[in-house]
Amino acid sequence: MITLEQVTKVYQAANGAVTAVDNVSLEIREGEIFGIIGYSGAGKSSLIRLLNGLEKPTSGRVIVAGRDMARVKGRELRNARQEIGMIFQHFNLLWSRTVRENIAFPLEIAGVPREERQKRVDELIQLVGLTGREEAYPSQLSGGQKQRVGIARALANNPKVLLCDEATSALDPQTTDAILDLLVDINKRLGLTIVLITHEMHVIRKICDRVAVMESGKIVEQGDVLHVFRNPQQPITKRFVKQLVEPEETEEAVSHLFGHYPNGVIAQLTFVGAAAGQPLITQVVRQFAVDVNILQGKISQTHQGAYGVLFVHIDGAADEIGRALDYIQDQQVAVEVIHDAR
Repeated sequence: MITLEQVTKVYQAANGAVTAVDNVSLEIREGEIFGIIGYSGAGKSSLIRLLNGLEKPTSGRVIVAGRDMARVKGRELRNARQEIGMIFQHFNLLWSRTVRENIAFPLEIAGVPREERQKRVDELIQLVGLTGREEAYPSQLSGGQKQRVGIARALANNPKVLLCDEATSALDPQTTDAILDLLVDINKRLGLTIVLITHEMHVIRKICDRVAVMESGKIVEQGDVLHVFRNPQQPITKRFVKQLVEPEETEEAVSHLFGHYPNGVIAQLTFVGAAAGQPLITQVVRQFAVDVNILQGKISQTHQGAYGVLFVHIDGAADEIGRALDYIQDQQVAVEVIHDAR
């Protein structure tokens, strides 16, 4: 559905050239929810502007739904953009228009007849859960409702691709989850390809099939979300994953326990998928002459399955602890010894 081939975007600034996107190659499959994550300045916004044709690449090719966005012009470019819907962090609604009129706006521009336009708007209002709010103005809506209007408007022309530029960053956590659930529902119902630009790992964890990590204009890591969670390679990816499953207070709390356990080991166990549901600790205690004390843990659900981190203290004879750790790894659970007092 979307292919980027060695794409580079260079801006000319007063103090010299700035490379916002640096030799990026990417393949996004039809019907998937794909996340692009990075901190501010990573190049995410420039990349999304290349996808919708608002910017032309300095070099490389951007293929969206079979069109080379760097080469199409005029009417063909307008047609291409109608196949690419977009929602924004700050909604970008027309404040003098009602919900119904905001959603109808792109259909008016496209010259859709009034009766057909009204029918389509009614369908979209029901799809995004705004029934009863049709005649409200944006100033009368909550943040979540405004974003639902933005989503409905982006879907008005039946796009093949939906681009989401930090679409939940201005929302509270509960509203964020509701909007993400809506995007998953739309993806399933319409088979729509969704590309999410975000700096929040929670968004990636909750709904994305695959993820690419951007840093300094480059894609430094990409893959299935569960694989990236389980085996992050780059320092920036490890930071993102750690923020979600091992907050700073967790690391601090566990490190304070080192002095309380002068024997044995403190280990971090990482579970992915089916491994997160097995009674592993019970099995270890039954099979080996060790004591296991659970210090702290957390299980998160990703779009592809469960991901969990558990901190445990294991005490006993050194050889028994070693055998227990080997057994845990044999159960497809990653083990990292973070304090060893054997």
